[in-house]
Amino acid sequence: QVQLVESGGGLVQAGGPLRLACAASGLTFSTYAMGWFRQAPGKEREFVAAISRSGGSSNYAESVKGRFTISRDNTKNTVYLQMNSLKYEDTAIYYCAASRRLSLSVPAVATMGYEYDYWGQGTQVTVSS
Repeated sequence: QVQLVESGGGLVQAGGPLRLACAASGLTFSTYAMGWFRQAPGKEREFVAAISRSGGSSNYAESVKGRFTISRDNTKNTVYLQMNSLKYEDTAIYYCAASRRLSLSVPAVATMGYEYDYWGQGTQVTVSS
C-alpha cells in the first residue's frame, strides 16, 4: 500500500521560512518523479514544484520561483520543499504527489495533477501578514 505522508506545516510570519517533508512508503521511491501542489481556500489546486527521479532536474511555478526549493533524498524516501520569504498568499494546504511516468523534459506536463499516481493527505501552511 502506497503512502505519502506530509509534515512540517504550521503557522509562520510573512517573510519567514518553513520546510515541508513528504515521506513515501510502499513504492520504489527512486523510480517516481515527485511534485508539490497546493490548494488555498476557495481556489483550485495548483502546481508548486516537481523534481525528477534522480533529483537532477526540477520545475517551479512562477509564483514560487526563487523562494522555494524542492529536493529529495532517495536513501530516506523523502521529498522536501524548502519555502523561504513566505507571503500571505502562500497560505494553503500543501500536497505531495508521486508519478511513475512523468518526465520533466516537458515542464508543462509536470504541472498537471492527472500525471501523478499517488497523493498525500496534505499539510496546512498558514502565513500571517
